[in-house]
Amino acid sequence: MARQVAIIGDHFMLPEVFETKLIEACGPQIATRTRKDNWPDEPMEHGYAVAGMDGLKEYFGTADDVCEFVGDAEILVTQLAPMSRVMFERLPNLKMIAVSRGGPVNIDMKAARDHGVLVVNTPGRNASAVAEFTIGAMIALSRKITEGHEALRRGEWRGDLYRADVTGRELNELTIGVIGYGNIGTKVVKLLRAFGAKVLVTDPYVQLAPEDAAGGVELVSLDRLLAESDIVSLHPRVTEETRNMMNAGAFARMKLGALFLNTARGPLCDYDALCQALQSGHLGGAMLETFAVEPVPADWPLLQLPNVTLTPHIAGASVRTVTFAAEQAAEEVRRFLAGEPARNPC
Repeated sequence: MARQVAIIGDHFMLPEVFETKLIEACGPQIATRTRKDNWPDEPMEHGYAVAGMDGLKEYFGTADDVCEFVGDAEILVTQLAPMSRVMFERLPNLKMIAVSRGGPVNIDMKAARDHGVLVVNTPGRNASAVAEFTIGAMIALSRKITEGHEALRRGEWRGDLYRADVTGRELNELTIGVIGYGNIGTKVVKLLRAFGAKVLVTDPYVQLAPEDAAGGVELVSLDRLLAESDIVSLHPRVTEETRNMMNAGAFARMKLGALFLNTARGPLCDYDALCQALQSGHLGGAMLETFAVEPVPADWPLLQLPNVTLTPHIAGASVRTVTFAAEQAAEEVRRFLAGEPARNPC
């Protein structure tokens, strides 16, 4: 008898892509049913706002709707569907959840363990997308692309951007500091080496890959990285140790006129302190992709600064992210059905 798989996708992680990859990997062993939620056209929820969803973050859907859809399925494949303790109690047949994201923050992991449900994730699903986006952001900022664009939209021809004391700089002449050397940070470093940049890395929990060390990349302290880098790019996970690591003191230690990028997570940065560093002229500019509150308030001061480029948390959004994550989730389901150990158990 075919094993029942419930697929809850959305307008990014398309359920039909999940289904195609699952059938390719598992064949007639599975019977699938799909649902498409309305994210990102509607916003996510956070557990603190909804009774019974304590501890869950960045999820989409209600407990009743998800439980009704999953029903007697043994396996759930999703990106954003929540799974709280009460929901596990309502779904006794559920034995596996494949979450197509880097961290299963929409799942109560303790409840999953208590109910004997295997949870797997897809780490690094968007690492290439974010790394490429980060390089694009560096170029947009360092070569004055945003400034020139905004001026032309205002009907202003910024011929002064050709002045040697105003114009942009190439990555190959800059020192670039990469904070965090995980799935994304390592890819950013690889791309920067191809551009010929001098690269400094800080991460207290890793050693440099041999090819990076041989290519001139240096593993240094955070203080040295901040003091010497023309561009600082942020890529660690959010932990108690890294929360607000880029604060007033950190910005003060950066070089005069340096550029700052955050394509990681909003809680890593004190944005009020960043705003002050930009307004004072200590920092030359910033590119921000993630925020502590999303969507950002319409009156947020950083929206008004001319030397700031902002995007709405889209660095990881690419078609390849969708297909790669679905392939990883499908392989995990195949392994589960075959009795093989999971590659990425949570």
